[in-house]
Amino acid sequence: MNIQIFGAAKCFDTKKAERYFKERNIQYQYIDLPRYGLSKGEFESVKNAVGLRALINSGSKAYKTLNMQQLGAGNCAAEVLFKNPVLYKTPVVRNGKKATVGYQPEVWKEWE
Repeated sequence: MNIQIFGAAKCFDTKKAERYFKERNIQYQYIDLPRYGLSKGEFESVKNAVGLRALINSGSKAYKTLNMQQLGAGNCAAEVLFKNPVLYKTPVVRNGKKATVGYQPEVWKEWE
């Protein structure tokens, strides 16, 4: 298992995800999503696994500021999301080509 947790330091669900893997002694790599974002390959992999809509945090201030509701789910929305990591829902947890968004221990349990 090669777990990556892309999260935000102030996100409660990110902390819960880290605790989930720590309690099970599963090694993971933590990446500060607002600071570093996702690489192009990581973004495509996660987008293919969960869908573009699942990645977008429609409750964030940046969502309203960038008028994301006007963009729909096309290439423009994907490009804006890729360039603005503060728009992601967190945590994004990757295990190879598999990924989840948010706190989803029932899915992670299947990965063990």
